[in-house]
Amino acid sequence: MASFGTFALLIGLALSGYAFFAGLLALAFRRRQSAALSETARRAGIAVFVCVTAAAFALIYSAFTNDFTVEYVRQHSNKALPGIYKFSALWSGQEGSLLLWAWLLAGYGFVLRLRHKVDPKLVAYASVVLAAIQIFFLLLLNFAARPFGLAARAVEDGNGLNPLLQYPEMVIHPPMLYLGYVGFSVPFAFALGALAMRYPGEKWIHITRRWTMVTWGFLTVGVFLGMHWAYSVLGWGGYWGWDPVENASVLPWLTGTAFLHSVMMQEKRGMMKKWNMWLIFITFMLSILGTWLTRSGVISSVHAFAQSSIGVWFLVFLGMTFVVCAALFILNFDHLSSEHRLEAILSRESSFLFNNVIFLVACFTVLWGTLFPLLSEAIQGTKVTVGPPFFNRVMVPVGLLLLVLTGVGPLLAWRKTSLGSLKRNFTVPTLIAIASGIAMIGLRWMTPWASLTEFYSWTTIVLSVLVAATIFAEFGRGARVISGKTGQNVVAAMVHLTRRNTRRYGGYLVHFGVVLIMIGFAGAAFNQEREQEMGLGDTMQLGRYKLVGKTFTQDDTPNHTSDAAIIDVYENGKPLGTMYPEKRLFKANNEPGTIVAIRSTLRDDLYLVFAGLNATGTKPIIKAYLNPLVGWIWFGVVITILGTLIALVPNMQAAEQRQHALAAEPLAVEGD
Repeated sequence: MASFGTFALLIGLALSGYAFFAGLLALAFRRRQSAALSETARRAGIAVFVCVTAAAFALIYSAFTNDFTVEYVRQHSNKALPGIYKFSALWSGQEGSLLLWAWLLAGYGFVLRLRHKVDPKLVAYASVVLAAIQIFFLLLLNFAARPFGLAARAVEDGNGLNPLLQYPEMVIHPPMLYLGYVGFSVPFAFALGALAMRYPGEKWIHITRRWTMVTWGFLTVGVFLGMHWAYSVLGWGGYWGWDPVENASVLPWLTGTAFLHSVMMQEKRGMMKKWNMWLIFITFMLSILGTWLTRSGVISSVHAFAQSSIGVWFLVFLGMTFVVCAALFILNFDHLSSEHRLEAILSRESSFLFNNVIFLVACFTVLWGTLFPLLSEAIQGTKVTVGPPFFNRVMVPVGLLLLVLTGVGPLLAWRKTSLGSLKRNFTVPTLIAIASGIAMIGLRWMTPWASLTEFYSWTTIVLSVLVAATIFAEFGRGARVISGKTGQNVVAAMVHLTRRNTRRYGGYLVHFGVVLIMIGFAGAAFNQEREQEMGLGDTMQLGRYKLVGKTFTQDDTPNHTSDAAIIDVYENGKPLGTMYPEKRLFKANNEPGTIVAIRSTLRDDLYLVFAGLNATGTKPIIKAYLNPLVGWIWFGVVITILGTLIALVPNMQAAEQRQHALAAEPLAVEGD
């Protein structure tokens, strides 16, 4: 299969080259004869998907058949590896993950080219841009990071998959993250194509919006799955450590979120055209930058790949991309003039502008902190690492400002908001938020003057209550109107309301999901932890939980050996069950792995780690963490994705019009 995969990648590169150059010539000639050339370029782009799919299949097949003559399979698989992880071996190493990048890009291009009738000329421009990106990745796969390179010698078994990746979540986390990374290529291609052809109006924004929302949804899922993986596998009791690779994933998410907000101003008011163009350019380039960070070896991270020379390829590609974007922007600068100006500070336009500025401040902060070790080494000769305190010092206040705008922005009017409207929309939510803050102090849940972290947590929850109250008020206000007209109950009226304007009310659900996530983040100020030996009958008190050691067991499977502690858990004297934190040793590469035991509720997580055996080898050493409100994060992510899906659904009125149009077509034929 190695020869088959290599051949498929070579053919894919040739077809990508044809799709790019033939498409470019067809656009340059603009004659009737060029239509045939453009069509062949489109079909070549479709065929690229077939070729890259064949190559991906060849690599997966090699892993499942234990073909250790392929060096990549030897490095990232072994005979005893469970089947589900043989599949994930595709993206466990550098060459395979680049093949996944190219495969997903080809898939996006396949869908785009099938939908070419939406706007043939604009899609033709976007198709050429995607072909150029595809050429870069296929050049890498054919000449710099070859997934089908042959092993230097015959071996009986492979080195096995990295133990950190042998976790069910890692079967879906990388594909989701890559669907987000790669997916931003599509809105980037549309934006660059629209700029090159001086596309009139804002139709390209309407076409691109759904692509961007889908991509943003995938990236959101990918980022939070990564957080959950770090929480469940790394055994350090946390979910976000401002690791450079974590930061690389969140950078395009920040600018992509800013784009999704500010693009509404271009749709509604014809404003911020230059800003939006650069937002989508930067989002794509940050996706490439993140891919470079994980593959160049310039940073140290548990998530990063090994030292590699392909970093230069990415830097050259980034430089070329920036030059092309800047040149087209300068040449078409006059085409991006705004149609209106900002009229008032208290307006939805200004809230979107402030929102964008804060997102970019957050992005710059994360980027600066991530690249600072490289900059310090280049300038001073010593690598200075920037840790979580720096990021938290800046990002916590920035997050609180974004939280305020999450609740305030959508309720402001376009152009100018009256004082009466402010009172009507915010008086009751503000009073509810203040009352909640006083209640937390009165019930001694929080003392915001005790420390800065506790103050931030208290403020986060108060602002979260404010935003949630504004969202519920908005749903309630609309539902009452519909209920009065139709006689529906409140729940049915809310569903009807949402179906009438899915984009608006889906957006409110996304904001509510963000509120829940922020509440989950606020709990970190009250984390507790303990560590001790836990032999038979030993006890540990952590908050309201009492842990009682029973014994520990050992197991031996073809893939690994393991030690597991058995811990009984009691809450205020009441038995809750038994937890089994585990430590594994993987046979293929003799590397350890951690299986964390977590008992999760919306109130808190009890988190147990088997840290190893004591010096005599008779007692497990248990690290125990009590992490309040973490469950709110994962629940908030579910609500956020649900809101995104709702926002993608056409409004009820638009769907009905489409159905009527389809129903009328056969009648028209019969009438003829």
